[in-house]
Amino acid sequence: MRNRRIMTIAAIGAAGALALSGCASDGAGGTIELGGGGSAGGGGDKGTITLGFLPSWTDGLSTAYLLQDQLEKIGYDVELKTLTEAGPLYTGLAQGDVDVFPSAWPEVTHAEYMKTYGDSIDDLGTYYDNARLTIAVPEYSELETIDDLAGADLGGKIYGIEPGAGLTAQTQKMLPAYGLDSQYELVTSSTAAMLTELKSATEKKQDIAVTLWRPFWANDAFPVKDLEDPKGAMGEAEGLHFLGTKGFADEFPEAAELIEQIVLDDEQYGSLEDLVVNEYGEGREAEAVDAWLEEYGDQFEWVVS
Repeated sequence: MRNRRIMTIAAIGAAGALALSGCASDGAGGTIELGGGGSAGGGGDKGTITLGFLPSWTDGLSTAYLLQDQLEKIGYDVELKTLTEAGPLYTGLAQGDVDVFPSAWPEVTHAEYMKTYGDSIDDLGTYYDNARLTIAVPEYSELETIDDLAGADLGGKIYGIEPGAGLTAQTQKMLPAYGLDSQYELVTSSTAAMLTELKSATEKKQDIAVTLWRPFWANDAFPVKDLEDPKGAMGEAEGLHFLGTKGFADEFPEAAELIEQIVLDDEQYGSLEDLVVNEYGEGREAEAVDAWLEEYGDQFEWVVS
């Protein structure tokens, strides 16, 4: 299982490259349209709903394809748009260029975006309630808490993800809280680049510190552990939400009703992400959702088969 999952780094990198090429070519804040065509097919007669997500954040990747499947089955056309940063996604949501953000972190991680754009955004429901941001090290590391990073021989670097991610902003706040800002540089680039560094270090049994989050498949794919955060500087656990552009429920009432019913526990969410990201992978997301619905669909009243 672990080897198969680690191969997903390449898939995430490819998705990131696609999104970056979209940023360069369409002038729309890093957005590329993937179109519809889920397992239910297009041709909906109730209107078109645009889902926007960051492909490197696989919680949103997974739920985007789940929503596409379910919304198309009740008569909507669905377009998918990928972006490389959370900021343009919230802007698009507030301006109505994106109808739904299928996995937002508005309580803590994206709180600043909600302060800016919240009046133009509707909360459509919380689908998972135990998401958290972490600093992780290999299981074989002697480090146990973020305090232990002080004086540790890690080359003065913590490897992070995209510069505009809420996780990046939270980590930048954490460093001075623990007095680590003079010792460590937060290296930001992309999720794929961070995972590549993590893969290389753990294969060589070298020490490394990275920014991670839960739920995320990499916590199972790599031999890592979360550092305890006695000061709570990485934030409290929060919920993952479906966010809609203002007035979404008025324009798409049946879609809003379906979305607000979706609630996943750890097992259900973990299986969905694993199937979409790892078992089936890029280009076969609709098949992954079908497989997930076959296994878990009878656990939900909202599932449209």
